[in-house]
Amino acid sequence: MNLEKKIEFIAKQLFEKGDTEIVDTVFDSKYIAHDGDKVYKGQEFVIQFITKLRSAIPDIKIQKIEFLSVADNVLTWQRTFNGTHKKDIQGIPASGEKLKWNEIVVTRFEEDKIVEDWVISNLALQLMIKQTKRK
Repeated sequence: MNLEKKIEFIAKQLFEKGDTEIVDTVFDSKYIAHDGDKVYKGQEFVIQFITKLRSAIPDIKIQKIEFLSVADNVLTWQRTFNGTHKKDIQGIPASGEKLKWNEIVVTRFEEDKIVEDWVISNLALQLMIKQTKRK
């Protein structure tokens, strides 16, 4: 399976199906995620993140995945999600509103496993916008 197909498979399994059983087979044990100036480490982080996100947005769907560049073992890609904000997430109360957000991700593979991701997401902005509209 090429890296683009692998990314699509992993994203669908984790985000849409919540299948965290695949984490140890697709993420390296030394996995690192960069989000702005924050760094998160390990397979357990991935499991916790997916669990929390799917709890808050249980009907999450990937609307689109677009690959922007592929070089050696590094892919730059955009993913677009939608879903309904049903439960609190990161201190933001559930709005009950439909959300749509985008993320740009740079993913680095080593030996067919993801070892590092850099993520830029506008989910927090979309959550805050929905809260503002409710007031």
